[in-house]
Amino acid sequence: MRILILSAAVVLPLLSGCGSMGATNSYQQDLNALEAACTRDQGILTPTGVQTGRPQTEYACKITGGATRIPPR
Repeated sequence: MRILILSAAVVLPLLSGCGSMGATNSYQQDLNALEAACTRDQGILTPTGVQTGRPQTEYACKITGGATRIPPR
């Protein structure tokens, strides 16, 4: 009986690690979307220095070109 309990204590944590394999990384997806939006606006992502686990607060979009308030003619 002890062997069964000990083997379950060893095997179950190993199996639970396999449950997360193949899952999509939402942080990376959010970062990719943020980078695409920033690039579309002719900017580059710059780190803010804050670590929150959310790319929207960890990075700021610095506009490098085409930023003007004068409308195109």
